[in-house]
Amino acid sequence: MNTTKRRAILAAMLASPALNAVAQTARPIRFIVPFPPGGTADLLARLVAREMENRLGALVVVENRAGAGGVVGSDSVAKSPGDGTTILLSNIASQGIAPAILPSMPYDVLRDFTHIGLLAAVPSAIAVSATGPWQNLPALISAAREKPGSIRFGSNGNGTSSHAKLEILKRLAGVDITHVPYRGAAPAATDVIAGNIDGLIAAIPDVGRNERLRLLAMTTPERLSRWPDVPSVSELGLGQLVAANWFGISGPAGLTAPVADRLNAALVESLATPAITERLVELGAAPNRLDRAAFTALVDADMKRWAQIVRDAGIKAD
Repeated sequence: MNTTKRRAILAAMLASPALNAVAQTARPIRFIVPFPPGGTADLLARLVAREMENRLGALVVVENRAGAGGVVGSDSVAKSPGDGTTILLSNIASQGIAPAILPSMPYDVLRDFTHIGLLAAVPSAIAVSATGPWQNLPALISAAREKPGSIRFGSNGNGTSSHAKLEILKRLAGVDITHVPYRGAAPAATDVIAGNIDGLIAAIPDVGRNERLRLLAMTTPERLSRWPDVPSVSELGLGQLVAANWFGISGPAGLTAPVADRLNAALVESLATPAITERLVELGAAPNRLDRAAFTALVDADMKRWAQIVRDAGIKAD
């Protein structure tokens, strides 16, 4: 084969979108988690990052960029180049609830992102200190009625799912509980244990295995087999609190289809590994195989659902 023909073949190979996708994703990937270390989002990102590395042939570096209930980190990804080198741990807070609660948003959830795939959906729990006075949720609600505003509940931050669920609980129970926003579930849980606040509503991985916390209810329609002694919100007459916290992977708008498809394939394959499957079950979740279109539809539907919930409940940012 002569030199001219070799150059022509090489040029054609370099022009191939599929090969360009491989080349792009072979570079180090920044995986932005828009919450502090130690919470559910951080845990799930680090759980899947190593498996995705093996399938992408690229280093996946988890970077925590917290602030504004996940909006700060999400916005940084929305404004990143769509070349496959920056992805986001998208979630119910910054892509589902915040657009309905916060007075202004720096990004459009559908227009400014390429939604790649669902990582997991986990329930929340209403938790208080294990040494505190309340043995069950009715007792806490009774105390809140006796002294309006005296009970203080933390959240992951304004506009997060824990904030929204607290406001729904207050409306359903007809009580005044003071909201204290934090920059993630980990610092809020620490303050519950220390006695600085009275409780929080947080994803199961944040509170479910902490012996210094007492779980009063799960945001599920039925009791979970791993926590058989903890009632569901449905059996307590609070069915509108049933909700799962979803976590996925998204990239900036403009991410090419070959790159996005390869990232989705790496995620789906990673979730199918025995180690991750077992860990997700322990966290009250199950692996999934959603393609990009199905995940985008989930984000769109959940954003609309929470917009309606927020309007009905009159939830506002503090």
